[in-house]
Amino acid sequence: MALNTQAPVFRTARMLLLMIFLALLLAWIAPFTIIPAGHRGVVTFFGAVEDRVLGEGVHLVMPVAERVHKINVQIQKVEGTGEAASRDLQQVHSTVALNYHLNPAQVNLVYRDIGEDVDERIILPTLQEGVKAVMARYSAEELITKRDEVRDQIRRLLASRLGRHGVVVDEFSIVNFQFSRSFNEAIEAKTTAEQLKLKAERDLQRIRIEAQQRVARAEAEARALELQKAQVSEELIRLREVENQRAAIEKWDGRLPNVSGGALPFIQLPQK
Repeated sequence: MALNTQAPVFRTARMLLLMIFLALLLAWIAPFTIIPAGHRGVVTFFGAVEDRVLGEGVHLVMPVAERVHKINVQIQKVEGTGEAASRDLQQVHSTVALNYHLNPAQVNLVYRDIGEDVDERIILPTLQEGVKAVMARYSAEELITKRDEVRDQIRRLLASRLGRHGVVVDEFSIVNFQFSRSFNEAIEAKTTAEQLKLKAERDLQRIRIEAQQRVARAEAEARALELQKAQVSEELIRLREVENQRAAIEKWDGRLPNVSGGALPFIQLPQK
């Protein structure tokens, strides 16, 4: 009696094909999803956005009926340029940069109301409008001298407007201001005039100080002369005469000077 050796082989092949089919079916229906770091999962049930938000990691989902949209909640950067008018009607070309991230707890609302193209639909328009609104409050010169204040005003305005749409403002910066050529020349001329004025004031102050110093020296010298004059008396004059005569006697060698045709010189000796 011959044994049928093909039956076990056939069963093994059929089991292998069944397992492959199940694996492909499992991969197609995708009953689980993985949310990477820095992302959140927005779940839609036959196209309708659900209230739940999936965090990082592995999650089970209902095959076919549910789909998961992975939304980036990391800090992102967007730059914008545009024209604005200052309070004194000067045209200002500005370049600004905004760092933001989506509120992880509200990504489902952001996806439902805005979609995935947040930059074009909400960030850039709000950024340009906020810059124009704040710059209109300041003159062109104040935009330069009060740059930090202008930046903070724009940042607060953007945080208020974007926060209503689930966008969190992390940082805002003004990269550059550019004005018209005529305004730049006017600013340069004003700066030069102020520098010359400051130099003239410093020179005037120096001249005043030097004049005061000369007056003070003259007064000191006059005061010193007055003191010296007050100290001179008849007794002091006689004492100086005696001292001079004594010095002359001490230097005399005992010989009378050789003179012709005249009286001998007289040396007045001090009286005791």
